[in-house]
Amino acid sequence: MTKRYWNIILEEMMEAGVHFGHGTRKWNPKMAPYISAKRKGIHITNLTRTARFLSEACDLVFDAASRGKQFLIVGTKKKAADLVMRAAIRARCHYVNKKWLSGMLTNWYTTETRLHKFRDLKTEQKKGKLDCFPKRDAAILKRQLSHLETYLGGIKYMTGLPDIVIIVDQQEEYTALRECITLEIPTICLIDTNCDPDLADISIPANDDAIASIRLILNKLVFAICEGRSSYIRNS
Repeated sequence: MTKRYWNIILEEMMEAGVHFGHGTRKWNPKMAPYISAKRKGIHITNLTRTARFLSEACDLVFDAASRGKQFLIVGTKKKAADLVMRAAIRARCHYVNKKWLSGMLTNWYTTETRLHKFRDLKTEQKKGKLDCFPKRDAAILKRQLSHLETYLGGIKYMTGLPDIVIIVDQQEEYTALRECITLEIPTICLIDTNCDPDLADISIPANDDAIASIRLILNKLVFAICEGRSSYIRNS
């Protein structure tokens, strides 16, 4: 895998608050190598390590995108949800930003069945067929469609398991991460100072609570994916 320059600037990361970790009482000792200091009861992440792993992650997604691979971005907490959706749309990736339904990947047959149901209802809605049902039945179908849109809307075009999964918050998305590990799907994970850096294939130590921090990390990864996709199109 060729190393590239991704314009990752330490000052920019500091401005975004990427270096701020959790309180010193709320930490995982495995994160010690990624922590540079303690300040006012808060752990400070070593941004040099962050830049290194972010660069590695960008190289990985560029290489995968240049070979036509598919990505899934996962981030369901309120602070991350909108950022995840926007990043995924920009990079033409699948995404989950509301709730991770248990077994979404490990029980792919069930997920695929739900997706078929979702697409069928969406088609019927566009054709105006839902309004042809009795009011009670139409209301039930519309509620089903709304539910499916909320939880599966970001993966409605996903036809198989993703090649790489990007996870915004390890603690919040632990179920998703475990499913990826079970299925041996490569993962890139934002990890704060209370996380386990050994679980994901590439762990990026960063503040997973601040919107600016999440945005910066996702923007770098999305840029690398878009560059990879452009390379794939040129070489096709």
